[in-house]
Amino acid sequence: MQMQQLADAAQHYLDQYGEGQSPFFTAVPGLILLRAVTEQHPTHLIHSPALCVVIQGAKWTTFGSTRYDYAAGEALLVSLDMPGFSQVAQGSPEQPYLSAVVGLDTGILSQVLAELAHPPAPPADTAPGAAVTRIEGPLADCTLRAMRLIDNPAAIPVLYPAIMKEICYWLLTGPHGGAVARLALGSGNAPNVIHAIQYLRQHFARALSIDELAAVAGLSASAFHRHFKALTSMSPLQYQKRMRLLQARKLMIVDDAHAEEAAFQVGYESASQFSREYARMFGQPPRRDIAALRVEARRVLSMAG
Repeated sequence: MQMQQLADAAQHYLDQYGEGQSPFFTAVPGLILLRAVTEQHPTHLIHSPALCVVIQGAKWTTFGSTRYDYAAGEALLVSLDMPGFSQVAQGSPEQPYLSAVVGLDTGILSQVLAELAHPPAPPADTAPGAAVTRIEGPLADCTLRAMRLIDNPAAIPVLYPAIMKEICYWLLTGPHGGAVARLALGSGNAPNVIHAIQYLRQHFARALSIDELAAVAGLSASAFHRHFKALTSMSPLQYQKRMRLLQARKLMIVDDAHAEEAAFQVGYESASQFSREYARMFGQPPRRDIAALRVEARRVLSMAG
């Protein structure tokens, strides 16, 4: 019953956009609605801390070497910034894939954690930064109420902080409460590694050694590498490479940069190496990939019109 209500609410909002595909950024802070009427090519992006709720259909997301499958009634819980790629696995014109991405407010999360009489214990440093969880009962109700605020923009700043507080409460007291608590406070060496991840994101275009990143984290190189991979399912070098390639793709799409120019801006010294690694990640060389993305964008816009 709850999933049908969520599907009805999502379709009500998405119908305003015609038959185009997603993402649709709503007036509710951090709330994004997604729709797809076919299985799609993998979408590469940087996932921020969020609850990615599948309302209808199915999807999978891969971080490094770890794949997460989730379908209607489930959600991917991401507790730190990680580059990854996702693909809709089930969706059709008759029953499109529908989902809601609820960005987590770490300030409210920390506040709720401080108010809990029995806060969850953060997990060991080896626990990954993502998990699949069921969406039912209070969490489904909170997601539905957040979506219903879309039609009432004046109510959003008044009511949504309370809804976000509820979401944080149910996540912290749920089966993955420890991972969510780590997002707010950290545990063990996780805060040090997360600090190094933030440093890497800020300086990804620069040549960075494991020793430099380990020093930022205050760990030995071997310990840093081990904890980093446990959290993100990839090595620091793989993380940096994916950051570079995602930024280069954005430069070519948004700023119309040439492939060679984008390569050098994100830190590559060899255009041929950039092209090889780009094709390995996105499935085809830069120019062909960008051309295909623009054709797809025009197709979606024509459908929406």
